[in-house]
Amino acid sequence: MGNNGRVTRSASARAPRLDQVCAAAVEVAREAITEVDPADVGDHLQTLAEGDRLVTHYFECRLAGYRGWRWAVTVTRVPRSRAVTVCETVLLPGPDALLAPGWLPWQERLQPGDLGPGDLLPSPPDDDRLQPGYLLSDDPAVEETAWELGLGRARVMSREGRGEAAQRWYDGDHGPTAPIATAAPVTARCGTCGFYLPLAGALCQSFGACGNLFAPDDGRVVSADHGCGAHSEILVEPPETPVEELPTVYDDSAVEAVSVREADGLAEVAEVTEVADAAAEVVEVAESNGQP
Repeated sequence: MGNNGRVTRSASARAPRLDQVCAAAVEVAREAITEVDPADVGDHLQTLAEGDRLVTHYFECRLAGYRGWRWAVTVTRVPRSRAVTVCETVLLPGPDALLAPGWLPWQERLQPGDLGPGDLLPSPPDDDRLQPGYLLSDDPAVEETAWELGLGRARVMSREGRGEAAQRWYDGDHGPTAPIATAAPVTARCGTCGFYLPLAGALCQSFGACGNLFAPDDGRVVSADHGCGAHSEILVEPPETPVEELPTVYDDSAVEAVSVREADGLAEVAEVTEVADAAAEVVEVAESNGQP
């Protein structure tokens, strides 16, 4: 049998022709909107041909909270008839309509911190973050505990679960990019702090718990390259403040001015001093000439 090729051909896509009788039935379509008050139906916006003798009229929606929505009323008629029949009335969102967020299952809607006191959050059996405790977890601490206790815990964290947790902690508020860590001195890293308590298992190389009462991360898991100003070995040197020298101030109001005049006895003392000086010069000259 030879190849006969394609025995069917695709029908040509033809745009439906707008029926003028249905398009003119604007008021009929408006009166068909009975779910709300007539004041909530606005202006006629558009007429769209859906098929042969099948037309949809769009009206503005003025309901509170439905910004950008439109009333859609579809009408039709039988061939060679001028009577228009309403098919359906529905409220549809327009291109710029205000829409509610898309529905998500509760597992995807749940965010960290949503669990409160008394709430129960069961883990699904196929949770990728967990695996049976009798399987090798690539974590020496977990495998050692499971060996000592038989099977140990029913499920332990898988490699994927530990990786997700480590990445979440590292990128969060307790990692190296946190504002408190970037503002701390370069040497004030948690890995060198005396209050740093390393975790057990495979995460001990990168994470630990803060045990400093005065640190903002006390009791929380922090990365080894996280840091803050409460580091155990940080030293604060007091800044050197120069001492300002104050100018000397004299209080003239506490000084009593006393007039001094030359006394009579001072003149006599001056004459005696002059005679003594002259006699000393004569003695020096005589001694220089060899005379006693």
